Amino acid sequence: NDFMERFFILLILAGLSVSGVAQKSMWLIAGQSNASGMGDRRTSMKYYSKECFDYVQSGDSLKILQDPVGENGKYFGKANSGSISPSFAWNLNKMTGDSVVVVSAARGGSACSTTGETIYGTWAEKGVLPLFDAAMAKCNSAIAVTGLKFSGVIWLQGERDANAINDGKMDGEDYEAALRNLILRFRKHLHDADLPFYIVLTGQYVDRPQEGYHQVRAAQRRLSEKMHGVHLVAADPWLFPQMNMMTDAIHYSQYAYNLIGETIARQIYEARSIDSK
Repeated sequence: NDFMERFFILLILAGLSVSGVAQKSMWLIAGQSNASGMGDRRTSMKYYSKECFDYVQSGDSLKILQDPVGENGKYFGKANSGSISPSFAWNLNKMTGDSVVVVSAARGGSACSTTGETIYGTWAEKGVLPLFDAAMAKCNSAIAVTGLKFSGVIWLQGERDANAINDGKMDGEDYEAALRNLILRFRKHLHDADLPFYIVLTGQYVDRPQEGYHQVRAAQRRLSEKMHGVHLVAADPWLFPQMNMMTDAIHYSQYAYNLIGETIARQIYEARSIDSK
């Protein structure tokens, strides 16, 4: 059974699916805990497709994409237990016909900056537990297995740095500089100066100081205006608490994750439709 499943996966990635020659796309989903996912797999199970895959580094292989997506290791964690990934991949497949590979590299509590780091790592170049090189090692392994280039990065992060801003350790301009530097490193190491980068705006920490969160969101907006190929996702988590779309004070519900995934897929589909005209 395992042999047949892997053979079928390879057929699809070779563009030989029964539906005809398929396009293929591979996406990195990175950031902190809302990127790995803190939802409920029971309500993401409906997004099941044999043309959507999760790259598993520990086995250096692909598996059919289902929550909990990702894997636990030194640097990154798996969904606990639902994420945006199944909705994103399923909707992108339905809209575009692409077979979709997701590479998950997210760590709860991780900072984008060196200053904002606690014990949970940072995406900056220097820190106690730098995550970027580990993410690139996983991406390179996924490239070797699939033969695909990355089509883009989906980024859900900012809460840790917002808390550091609230603590007076940094400001919004520091976050902007750190995220800009990270985007440029992603593009350099994935060999695509125009690699699309989709930012899910940071939400709010309910009943906690909001100033740091406002500054992080403003920095994310500025980067989407200043940098080519940097897009804000058209689903704003700031509204989730009043819409009963949270599991706790900072993490989104599975319904919210499903909405974010579908929204990103639709933005990609619409951008591709415009580009093809």
